[in-house]
Amino acid sequence: MNARAWAGLGLVMAGGLGLAAVRFATRRGSVAMLDATDRVFAGGDRAIRLACSAQYGPDAAQCLQVFVPAAAALDPARTGRALPVIAFIHGGGWASGAPHDYRFVARMLAPHGYAVVLAGYRLHPDARYPAMLEDGAAALGWIAAQAGAWGGDAHRVVVMGHSAGAYNAAMLGLDRRWRQAGVPPPCGIVGLAGPYDFLPLDDHSTIATFGHVADLRETQPIAHAHGTAPPLLLIHGADDRRVRPRHSLALARALASCGARSETHVLPGIGHEGLIMRFARPFARDRRALAHVLDFLARSTAPGSSGRPPAEAPPNGATTGRASAPVQTAQR
Repeated sequence: MNARAWAGLGLVMAGGLGLAAVRFATRRGSVAMLDATDRVFAGGDRAIRLACSAQYGPDAAQCLQVFVPAAAALDPARTGRALPVIAFIHGGGWASGAPHDYRFVARMLAPHGYAVVLAGYRLHPDARYPAMLEDGAAALGWIAAQAGAWGGDAHRVVVMGHSAGAYNAAMLGLDRRWRQAGVPPPCGIVGLAGPYDFLPLDDHSTIATFGHVADLRETQPIAHAHGTAPPLLLIHGADDRRVRPRHSLALARALASCGARSETHVLPGIGHEGLIMRFARPFARDRRALAHVLDFLARSTAPGSSGRPPAEAPPNGATTGRASAPVQTAQR
């Protein structure tokens, strides 16, 4: 083997070890390395523009960043056209995480024509339920009031989250207690690997965050399913051992039983952290989750849209749950 071949093999091995380190760090709860890796593979932040960085409340955790596409044909500062908004809520067991570590979500989604808001919220031990939902509602109120200043459309907002953030997103969309006067309800909810039915409390994060609540049933998204809920997209990895796919399937059944609109996809070969990693480079080469999200966003934010899946069978053998029990996806 010549020197050039050895050098190439060394680069491949180094790259493989680097990506393995990213996977390990993400599984250990360190998303910053995933974001840094995505930034390198994306060639920096040239495809997005930071439109706003703000506090929506007095606590340091009540912060957010707004990113819009940098392309001249999409940037609202150049086109004068308001963009639909994705309000993304990070995971971390309600005890860790920071919105700025999820800029890879903005790099992946904003260039498709969306303003992406990365919203933080108060975490345990400084806060317990319902603080995360109070903060989520306050962030949505801020978006409704300020969207015009940075080119967002306050009437086309989809709330999206991963893990604990998916719980927050689902509760904001389903529990009517978080509806606010003058704030348009979300036009869609995207839940990635969310816990929606976790009674009895059986691990440290849920006990620490919810253990003080007298009526625990009220903390469960599945208890708030109703027929006028916004459309929901629920995605889970079939190999998720931290928040098992039964959560998405149970919520989808509850929504179907009351005539609400939802679709569910359980993706083989993906675990808990692996699902959010599919929204960062180079792991986004597996585009299954991203494709489902982009399709749902396009339908949910289209003017006058009900967010319903198309009448014909969806592509690639995927399945939907339009007011019916969900079926797992089988494609790889």
